[in-house]
Amino acid sequence: MSEVINPPRTRDTGSHRDVTNAVVPSPSILLYPRLRKSPYFWKSRAHGAACYSVYNHTYHPRHYGDPVGEYWALLEGVTVWDVGVERQLEISGPDAFDFANLLVPRDLTKCDVGQCKYVFVTAPDGGIINDPVLLRLEADRFWLSLADSDVGLWASGLAHAGGWDVTLREADVAPLQVQGPKAKDVMTALFGSSILDVPYYRLREYELDGMRVVVSRTGYSGEIGYEIYLIGASHHAGRLWDRVWEAGRPHGMRPIGPCHIRRIEAGMLAYGCDITLDTNPLEVGYDYHWMVDLDQEADFVGKAALRRARAEGVSRLLVGLRLDGTPLGSFNDGSMIEPYPVFAAGAGPVGAVTSACYSPRLDANIGLAMVPVEASVTGTELTVETPTGRRAAVVVDKPFVDPRKQTPKR
Repeated sequence: MSEVINPPRTRDTGSHRDVTNAVVPSPSILLYPRLRKSPYFWKSRAHGAACYSVYNHTYHPRHYGDPVGEYWALLEGVTVWDVGVERQLEISGPDAFDFANLLVPRDLTKCDVGQCKYVFVTAPDGGIINDPVLLRLEADRFWLSLADSDVGLWASGLAHAGGWDVTLREADVAPLQVQGPKAKDVMTALFGSSILDVPYYRLREYELDGMRVVVSRTGYSGEIGYEIYLIGASHHAGRLWDRVWEAGRPHGMRPIGPCHIRRIEAGMLAYGCDITLDTNPLEVGYDYHWMVDLDQEADFVGKAALRRARAEGVSRLLVGLRLDGTPLGSFNDGSMIEPYPVFAAGAGPVGAVTSACYSPRLDANIGLAMVPVEASVTGTELTVETPTGRRAAVVVDKPFVDPRKQTPKR
């Protein structure tokens, strides 16, 4: 049973007795039919998934009981992740290319067939609706491997209103991630040595024991990794999981959830935390001409707003912070329920820490914070309000580890 912090007090209201002050420190999440399950749901449960969140209206295993142990497994070995919550929005048809180019600020004329791109889906005001990985499977067929928002509905509305000749559907496709320094060993055991020829952010189709898959050299870890997109996932998910697990067993494979310690170290963004509909790409550090191409010939949703933002400048920026004090949690352990308010000297709240954790290898508390531009300079001293009290903090460069992102390209 869950521990109750304060013994419940009751008061008689005449018709019933109210229970107050019964705070459960780790409330459970209800498993029931209303919410979707990943095609790998029962496999991840069989391997001991201990904590779930809801992502894309779907149960998502966040850890298996030891987030710090999972962190070290990712850094030193090989891990498998159930990321079937990453729904695949397929865009196909005669207008597929132009419609995909409308959705995102990247210039997709620079995206070859067989290539992947990290992209933003932007709103008319430049806000971020989603930050998927885009996979170009054919000249006129794309998958958007979605973060946690209803892009399918957004895209359907745009296609209908604009009269676009496209077909939009959620493909019966679900990815598994294989991440860590031994990932290449596992993938070679599965697909042969040709898998080593797949470049970073490229994809290749394979058949594995009669199962059709698309393998991409991508991942949400900052480490060497691959994503295996299973076609016909609703029928074959259990078989694929078992096949990957058997290939990984000799290498000490461990099932984990998305490792937020590692992604914070890498400065990787989490939708709903670091980026939302109320933030734009320039504010969160993606003011790169290749990521937000305002000079491309094609229009895209939000182009005019982002052009104004670039000309006028933004008023806030997402920065890296180091925080003093005792170790924070791992972020995915329930230790950060709300953003932490950020204070500047002699001022009230000026911003918020959007993701924070304790990094074991840095032996430091680190986080990402949205602050005013004037407080974004490296070395700026700030104060952060955490559940255990106020802490001194300082703005530092991000990413905190591997700033040139060389590790996943090895």
